[in-house]
Amino acid sequence: MKLIPNFNSPRALRIIFAISIFILLFISSVSYKHNRDMQNSSKSMMHTYEINIQLERLLSFVKDAETGQRGYIITQNSRFLAPYLFSRDKVNRSFIALKKLMADNPKQQKNLKNLFDLIIQRYTYLEGSLKYSNEKTYDKRKLDNCMFGGRIVMENIRFQIDEMNDVEKDILQKRQKIYQSEISLTPLFSISLFLVALTLILLSYRQISNDIDRLRVSNKKLLISTKLMAESEVIGAFSTWQWDLDTNKMVYSDNQFRLLGYPPNAFVPEKDTFLNFVHPGDKRTFSNLMQGIIDNKQLPIIYYKVIRKNGEIRHFKSIGKLLIDEQGSKIILGITFDITEEHFQNIAIYERNKELEKSNKELASFNHVASHDLQEPLRKIQTFISRISDKDKDSLSESGKEYITKIGTSAKRMRILIDDLLLFSRTNTTKKEFLKTNLNDLLKKAEQELSEILLEKDATITSEMLPKLKVIPYQIEQLFINLISNSLKYSQPNVLPEITISCTKVAAAAFPNLLEQSIKKYYKITFTDNGMGFDPQFKETIFVLFQRLHSKTEYPGTGIGLAICKKIVENHNGSIIADSTPNKGSIFTIFLPE
Repeated sequence: MKLIPNFNSPRALRIIFAISIFILLFISSVSYKHNRDMQNSSKSMMHTYEINIQLERLLSFVKDAETGQRGYIITQNSRFLAPYLFSRDKVNRSFIALKKLMADNPKQQKNLKNLFDLIIQRYTYLEGSLKYSNEKTYDKRKLDNCMFGGRIVMENIRFQIDEMNDVEKDILQKRQKIYQSEISLTPLFSISLFLVALTLILLSYRQISNDIDRLRVSNKKLLISTKLMAESEVIGAFSTWQWDLDTNKMVYSDNQFRLLGYPPNAFVPEKDTFLNFVHPGDKRTFSNLMQGIIDNKQLPIIYYKVIRKNGEIRHFKSIGKLLIDEQGSKIILGITFDITEEHFQNIAIYERNKELEKSNKELASFNHVASHDLQEPLRKIQTFISRISDKDKDSLSESGKEYITKIGTSAKRMRILIDDLLLFSRTNTTKKEFLKTNLNDLLKKAEQELSEILLEKDATITSEMLPKLKVIPYQIEQLFINLISNSLKYSQPNVLPEITISCTKVAAAAFPNLLEQSIKKYYKITFTDNGMGFDPQFKETIFVLFQRLHSKTEYPGTGIGLAICKKIVENHNGSIIADSTPNKGSIFTIFLPE
């Protein structure tokens, strides 16, 4: 009969324990130095891993700030700023930890400083984005610049972190080689591994104990994460839920109950139970959508109203996604948002839009008055003045003749002013129909329109080949007319006017503070003349409505022409700038999207 030892008996365990002690004493003297070296190598490796973990945390904190900023810009809800506000302290703590970890590495200290500068720059862009997205200080161009600049800085941050990780990776590889060499240095270490195997029986209990401890720590971390998620739902006014389509059972997060006006777990989550909260006006639509989830296994975005326990009506939005687990169970994971505040904000925006429509109608009425009621008496004034014969004028006193002349001049200026105002108004209010048009044809039409004054001043226009673009033809033609007229008006005495038109294709990235970066390519069209020019300090003022650099007695005009140019270019998502040197001519540059 073969005897099988009972390793569960106390005596066997004592013998195993004694043998294990003997083995440990036997190999302890041999492996002492080796173990000490291994411990040093392990610490070096752990040091590298800690740096990598801290760098990943740092990047995660910056991403959290970026996510909070985007949430705020989209919703204008300050609750989304919580990750952004708290991220600064987290970033600072990570930097302190990294500074300590990299104290013995000058190269990484330099990289860390560069990374710190980049993150400061990123937060500067985040602050700019929040500032220019605010309703009071909204500036689309500056907001776009901040968003684009922030994206570039974020890429640089990732690149810097990758570079630092590569440095640590190289260090880690060197340390691993040292570690591997230390393992193979002593053959006795391999023998000791075999002998140590005899002690696994005793170590198993300790291992189980350690596993239990680690499980306890993991459960604690999971509990913390669950609480954080619950708090996030409260702050963000949203909730999560699960619907098992196979068992038809639903699970609500605590905040789902709160959104309905109840304490957590106040009732059993069921489809019919939730339907009781839905507003009667939305109940049929909501019920059909819920049936569609069962039939089609998907949940589109649903907008509906609910009635809380206290009778308050709230506006909700829900969305879900179908998941299939390893056992084949079909579960829909959903999120419900309380969008009541957003709903009323949309109503307010709708009311403002109605007011804008009313204002536009009033503006259209003004155009009608300006084009008919105002011009009619003006035409009569000019007609009656023209009927005064030379004989009638001779019977008037010198002052009377002067008054008649001034009336005629003023009436003529008023007609020009009304026509210019109507033209400026039409650039805002008329239908903007974009057509693929050859700009060379529009330039020729503009020259034909100005043929008399071009001939009178013996002016020369030299133009490069212009492209075909999608434009509003009559507006671009008016743009060319105004720019050429401006050059002719302010030509120098005794100097034949020369106007040169050039065209090149440029990248928007070359003009980040001027052009819309979402459009990659623009055509840069430049009008250069040899006129009298102007002081460069007025290069922006000249595009303001009714702004004139000279008195009306020196040069005729209403101060509207260049303002019309600016409005036309803006209608085409472009930009216009001017530059000049007194007595050396002016340069007007137009940027039109490709």
